[in-house]
Amino acid sequence: MFLLSIQHLTLPIEDPILKFLLELIIILGAPLLLNKIKVPHLLGLIIAGAIVGPNGYNLLSRDSSVVVTGTTGLLYIMFLAGLEIDMGDFKKNKWKSLGFSAYTFAMPFILGLLAGLYILKFNLLTSVLFASLFSSHTLIAYPLVSKLGIAKNLAVNVTVGGTMVTDVLSLLVLAVVVGMTQGTVDTSFWVQLSVSMLVFSVLVLVLFPIMARWFFKNVEDKISQYIFVLVVIYLAALAAELAGVEAIIGAFFAGLALNRLIPHSSSLMNRIEFVGNAIFIPFFLISVGMLIDFKVFFIGWETISVAVVMLICSIGGKYLAAIATQKTFRFTDDEGRLIFGMSAASAAATLASVMVGYNIIISETTTGEPVRLLNEHVLNGSILLILVSCTISSFVSMSSAQRIAQAENEQTVSDNNPDDENILLALNHEETVESMINLSLLMKSESNKAGLFALNVINENKNESSVKNADKILSKAVNTGAAADTKVMPLIRYDNDVIAGITNVLKEQKITDMVIGLQDEKGFSSSFIDNLYNGYLTNVHVNALVYHAAQPIATVKKYLVLIPANADQEPGFFYALLRIWNIAKRSGASMEFRTTEHIITILKRIRKKANIEATFTPIDNWNDISDMAAELGSDNGFIALMAKRGMVSYNHQMSRLPYLLNRKLRDHNYLLIYPFSELSAEKTERRSISNHDDFAEIGQIIGKLFR
Repeated sequence: MFLLSIQHLTLPIEDPILKFLLELIIILGAPLLLNKIKVPHLLGLIIAGAIVGPNGYNLLSRDSSVVVTGTTGLLYIMFLAGLEIDMGDFKKNKWKSLGFSAYTFAMPFILGLLAGLYILKFNLLTSVLFASLFSSHTLIAYPLVSKLGIAKNLAVNVTVGGTMVTDVLSLLVLAVVVGMTQGTVDTSFWVQLSVSMLVFSVLVLVLFPIMARWFFKNVEDKISQYIFVLVVIYLAALAAELAGVEAIIGAFFAGLALNRLIPHSSSLMNRIEFVGNAIFIPFFLISVGMLIDFKVFFIGWETISVAVVMLICSIGGKYLAAIATQKTFRFTDDEGRLIFGMSAASAAATLASVMVGYNIIISETTTGEPVRLLNEHVLNGSILLILVSCTISSFVSMSSAQRIAQAENEQTVSDNNPDDENILLALNHEETVESMINLSLLMKSESNKAGLFALNVINENKNESSVKNADKILSKAVNTGAAADTKVMPLIRYDNDVIAGITNVLKEQKITDMVIGLQDEKGFSSSFIDNLYNGYLTNVHVNALVYHAAQPIATVKKYLVLIPANADQEPGFFYALLRIWNIAKRSGASMEFRTTEHIITILKRIRKKANIEATFTPIDNWNDISDMAAELGSDNGFIALMAKRGMVSYNHQMSRLPYLLNRKLRDHNYLLIYPFSELSAEKTERRSISNHDDFAEIGQIIGKLFR
């Protein structure tokens, strides 16, 4: 039967099983083969698409199935770019993004306009549209850069932000040129375009986050959450098309809308990246390759000459723009090359503009042949531009990104070794497991993949059901961590004294941070408070964190952070502050710090080195703590830096705080952090940090820790 099917096989392949199998073999084989010879697998997928596509051996047709999955892959790239961008750094460096977008739009545009008018002898409208082809670019190398772990690098941040602006400008040029050829560019055209863009922006950037926050708070099913993300991507893409711009702009805006709701370390982000990088993005690259037709370059010299002009305008213009950006904003040589590599690729917006221009017929010749706004030579030249620009983009991005990643990794290893960080989750209730894991994923070092421990202490006199319950709790912890690509080590301890059991594990595993979860409905009980002060807090070398989760941590928009006077004099101050900073950095939530003027000065110095969204309000004491708690609105959280009795930063309000939280913040997330009170042997060498008077140097040290 199989042999009979082979004998009757026709090209292109129509059998869906064989067709999909061939595509999967390409996706599997290209990275494995090309990584051996140091060739970016992105380029391999494009070349493979050209070989098996309709212009190659015609094994596969570029039918609707390829177009749909390829379109999803393109939207995915833009969505991930918006999702992974550091919003705090983006706002801080918005002028750099705008500066880059001005360079990367104007320089290729000017070269293209001059080439169109004086070399190719196009008319003005055709030359303007021709020039706009080179201003836009596609972040085809972004998955490669993200995989190397430098998605939050400033050069990447600036390039991604500038991409949004320059692609919008290029597509607006397309809309205006098309309107002028049809004679519809008047006041109503500009009013309609402005209103539609405003409505689109409000819909995606204001209403979508509200809708998504409600969904993530009320729907816990992981599959439903992922499908919801896909729906948001396509809804935003459709809204963009209705507004008169390309769907890729909508996908990027969708990423911005969900940026603060999907932490980079979460299991949902892991699923999004996995499916995109495994299926959708490779299909997009294959579909791009299917557009390439090498035969058109042997038809005549005119196509080749037009293609050469297009390559010089596009690649040359992007290179000049990258150099100008590097010199203006003082990027390193590797960062300058990375900016060039990421912005060099022309694919999505370029192809869209070419196809629109090619399909517009402005007149006819005397023989009845159509005169198109962009002729077939430009259409064929754009195919070569896509191939060459994607090749250059892949090689340059990979080499420069690898050097930047290596430099950052060396810096991180020397400044904040994850081997020194071990976090223990003291688990006793199944309903608190996921929230405690998610908190730990946010506050841990990003490179710490195996420093999480989940502990359940069983009374030696308990029956078999206690063992089964412990296995169930720890299995959930392990699976939740694995979903976020983080190993959680399960530990079962048999001990008649729970506190003693936990204390022994703290010593055995060299734990640096202990997380204790409160049940949502119970909060602080009298027995727990007694165990806290007379048990957990007696471990003087460990940060103790008490966490209450009323909603998913990713849906919290803002935290009120209280820091007592003299907290900076405590040995564990900066280590506890690191946890707060990581939560802010990775969740995207803003922080409102309320503390003394002296500590605010330190915090501002730190923020210059490790930027987060934060405001600062000076207070002298915690006497109004009840009123502060009452200020918390919906989707707001509370964090307090505490102190053990006898420590220099302790105040009597701290003993009242647990009871206050029970009464007023039962429906909010809150976190109490008790910094360690004595330096362990491993931390003794950093003792000088806590007593240092040079705030600038403290900012540099802590900035490195948070990197």
